[in-house]
Amino acid sequence: MCAPVSEPRAVQPEACPVAATAAVPAVMAPPRTRDNPLTRSVPGLIGLGFLVVMFAVCLGTLPWTLSTPSDSALPRYDSGTPREARLPPSWWGMDERDSARATASLSDDRLAAIAAETGLTPTELLSLAPEEAPEPLREAWPSFFLGSDLLGRSLAVRLLAGGGISLTIGIAAALISVCIGTIYGAVAAYAGGKIDAVMMRAVDVLYGLPYILLVVLLAVASDALVDEWVSRSKAKQSWMEQRIVEQWGEQGQQIDRSRARAILRESPDLETQLATTAAEIYPRRELSQRTRTALDVGTLLFAIGGVSWLTMARVIRGQVLSLKNQPFVEAARSIGTPTRRIFFRHLLPNLIGPIVVYATLAVPQAILQESFLSFLGIGVKPPLPSWGNLAAEGLSELNTVRSHWWLLFFPCLLLGLTLLAMNFVGEGLREAFDPKRGR
Repeated sequence: MCAPVSEPRAVQPEACPVAATAAVPAVMAPPRTRDNPLTRSVPGLIGLGFLVVMFAVCLGTLPWTLSTPSDSALPRYDSGTPREARLPPSWWGMDERDSARATASLSDDRLAAIAAETGLTPTELLSLAPEEAPEPLREAWPSFFLGSDLLGRSLAVRLLAGGGISLTIGIAAALISVCIGTIYGAVAAYAGGKIDAVMMRAVDVLYGLPYILLVVLLAVASDALVDEWVSRSKAKQSWMEQRIVEQWGEQGQQIDRSRARAILRESPDLETQLATTAAEIYPRRELSQRTRTALDVGTLLFAIGGVSWLTMARVIRGQVLSLKNQPFVEAARSIGTPTRRIFFRHLLPNLIGPIVVYATLAVPQAILQESFLSFLGIGVKPPLPSWGNLAAEGLSELNTVRSHWWLLFFPCLLLGLTLLAMNFVGEGLREAFDPKRGR
């Protein structure tokens, strides 16, 4: 405390700083500054900007990369000539082999015109080193910004198409898993009792199964169904067995289908004759390449999304279990509010935070799973590109004799940067929606 003043005089401000400070009203204190929760994570903002650019470039150019130009019968992502194969990026530079391959890719008329302009023969043009090549020849060389693959297709165009396909599959699979997991977990938690126990035991059983095994089984089953629809082999076999049963029945002998199959195996000539007739009755169906590709992509999409919802179901179940005993839910239930309205009006708004965070983290997981499956050859199948099968194609081009590094480097670079950016965005959203991390 300040010392008492002996004389009746005005107290100087510096004589009692505590009194001077206490004299300031509390209402005049400056307000506490609050930050925007969406801007707390700088890596999340950087990742969001990168994703915006990546989505705009890959998804925006997808109609163009999948379209067929007027001067070609193939889509742009599959257009190319083997004469322009394995050329390096235009900004990287060429060695003697690359320049010879680029010169050999020119048409005979174009090469003859350059030879006449430079005063050299076509054979001499083919043997020139890159630094000795004349300017007309350099201008005529094929130019690929990110190089070309083993079939002479532009790697940049294939990366754009593959990025659009990988991102589309990843987003769609993540949305499927979020929808299934949210509905499943909410129903299990809200119902409770035996229903909750049975539903969650089913989740535990699915957790115990290998993920790759489930996806492979779904892919194999889908291919088998498509092949059967095209070839109609089962219908032909059934008709042949029924025909054998009828023929033996006309002779007064009753046999079953198993015996008919044995008779067909023992009589190759009879089997060939009946197979020819069955092929006329059940002709082979035609399935276009575009339809087959769409079926493969759809199968992969539902295979990834159909087995990725298990974690989401557990998260939503825990949230609903903590929310359904809250007073506002009990009050809504006591006044007779329908269950559907309780879920959409009271429970779902409180689940938006976990759903958004999990969906953001599920997208890179789905993209990585699609790329891994495509790398193994059971995902997106060539010639349709994705970052996974592009990396698989580039892996075979790495060798100790001559390495075409760009075929592996750029797909892995784009995939790695995209996954890293999505994880940064997911962590930023988690920090924004978590009240314990507020500043």
